[in-house]
Amino acid sequence: MKFLTISTVISVLVTFTVAAPIVLKKRGWDYSTETIKGVNIGGWLVLEPYITPSLFESFGSDPPVDEYHYTQQLGKDEASSRLQEHWSNWINETDFQYIANMGLNMVRIPIGYWAFELMDDDPYVQGQEDYLDQALGWCEKYGLKAWIDLHGAPGSQNGFDNSGIRDQINWQAYPENVQVTYDVLNQIASKYSNSTYSDVVIGIELLNEPLGSSLDLDQLKDFYSQGYDIVRDQGDIPVVIQDAFQADSYWDDTLNTDQNSSVYKVIVDHHHYQVFSTDELERDLDTHIQTVCSWGDAEGDEYHWNVCGEWSAALTDCAKWLNGASRGARYDSSYLGGDYIGSCDSLYTYDADYWTDSDVISKYRQYVEAQMDAFNHSKVSGWVFWCWKTESAVEWDFQRLAGLNIIPQPLSDRWFPNQCGY
Repeated sequence: MKFLTISTVISVLVTFTVAAPIVLKKRGWDYSTETIKGVNIGGWLVLEPYITPSLFESFGSDPPVDEYHYTQQLGKDEASSRLQEHWSNWINETDFQYIANMGLNMVRIPIGYWAFELMDDDPYVQGQEDYLDQALGWCEKYGLKAWIDLHGAPGSQNGFDNSGIRDQINWQAYPENVQVTYDVLNQIASKYSNSTYSDVVIGIELLNEPLGSSLDLDQLKDFYSQGYDIVRDQGDIPVVIQDAFQADSYWDDTLNTDQNSSVYKVIVDHHHYQVFSTDELERDLDTHIQTVCSWGDAEGDEYHWNVCGEWSAALTDCAKWLNGASRGARYDSSYLGGDYIGSCDSLYTYDADYWTDSDVISKYRQYVEAQMDAFNHSKVSGWVFWCWKTESAVEWDFQRLAGLNIIPQPLSDRWFPNQCGY
């Protein structure tokens, strides 16, 4: 096993741009025969405080907690100025070249409804659509496929800061919220189904992480059905439905081809983390891996072809503001006051001593490999890591993890083969 020091990470990343060939593009995507190996472009067109904390730290001791309040506090002009700078610099063409040269074949690009349509009194600013278009052009240039992921809906579908506004779930509370979501999906489907993008876009995700436990699931099923019709009226791009954190196979009877022969190209998106409860954080590595393998086994038996659209290397919730701006971590009991599991000191920022310890590298590598294998099994047709880059959250940063030999390079390399036994 070879371990990289922090001082060599940047040079390794640069090497990727010349060491690997560019993959030639091809039309379409067959989820039954081809494997997604993707990465999320998080924290770019939808802000997340833990990915780019510096944007929020600039407000001082009382930062806004989400993009809604970020833009509200700044006002339209200043918010537009700061976000244009962020959109221009956080992600650029070189990122897409790196992504392709590291063996990945797909990106999932989160974007909020407000990029396409504003509600009355929304403080959000627009301009994201131009950057999305530019990104899809880079995908075409470097042979990458893309999902367009509607990450935030009016009123919030989950209460997470990544929906645009934190601590409220009012998406279904008002009919106009759902109608605007349909209108936005229609704009997305109309534009990105045309021939300009047909070689690149292989999925439109109707809505990211609707929180099923706080929503009317019958209404959500109706939304998925109508959203499917909106996308299908414009073309044959696959429709992606997120599992709403429901049990495996819950969606088997939704948009089922056997029940409705006119339905086709429906993909279920599962998101898997083991760090957002004390019980999960207290698991040992073997239990984490057994859990991952059980997910792959169960989801391999689902009706729909499915993809793990979000997962990470994280074994803690120690990344600064992962649980929300100005919040601590469950791991060290500084958030919600549960059992103390361990210190976050070495994980809060990019601690070089911690991230060059061979035992640490090996532990994270084993966990990553297990997930890569579990999410490529039977009807689980691949994975999309969350996320491509962060300012300091190493457990969530594909670039840094690859440089540390935690993400395999090439992606097929294994130090711990056959962990799941299938």
